[in-house]
Amino acid sequence: MRKIAIVGGGPKEYIPDLVPYNKENYLWIGADQGAEVLIENGIAPDLAIGDFDSVTEASFAKIKEQAERVVTYPDEKDETDLELAVNEALEREAQHILLFGVTGGRMDHSQANIQLLYPLMQRKVKGTVIDRQNQVEIVTHGEHTIKADEQYPYISFLPVTLDVKDLTLHGFYYPLQRAYLPFGSTLCISNRLIEDTGTFSFESGILLVIRSTDLNE
Repeated sequence: MRKIAIVGGGPKEYIPDLVPYNKENYLWIGADQGAEVLIENGIAPDLAIGDFDSVTEASFAKIKEQAERVVTYPDEKDETDLELAVNEALEREAQHILLFGVTGGRMDHSQANIQLLYPLMQRKVKGTVIDRQNQVEIVTHGEHTIKADEQYPYISFLPVTLDVKDLTLHGFYYPLQRAYLPFGSTLCISNRLIEDTGTFSFESGILLVIRSTDLNE
């Protein structure tokens, strides 16, 4: 599976340590200030893209020096820097896109960035939003397998559509059998696996799957 990791310009305190992820064979794209974050983590961007209005001249010079390729856009454009990066990843035939630095700060930015997962799903490309405390994915109806992850032990299911029908959970502390989940329901918050793997299935609708952890600070 061809994986491409994109780092956006969200608040740096929300971004996890990227070094462990760099052990994988990812292609790295920095969107605007995300390119600066990559360099700060010792990762040379394969591509830096955006209008770079969030970095200093000195930082931009370093980006141009270390990135394999830099593509600049004007400040006034229809797409966000992150969307430009996602489009580049799709052009490079990504099968799984990991998104860092896209949450925190302004709610409109965070919500829009999470909603980018929907068009990826429509194109059958897996998308995962990752920050220090969460992993977020969006899935459509069918049966899905989920593996236990000590780093993100809590699992929540939130409907994106007006309802999700016949949700069944196996291998979870709180199992379900063909439950109805309307938009706004908190029924499936903070569940967790009791086995190494679990399954969840539903007949119709779209779910946001959020894996979370508590920060001990």
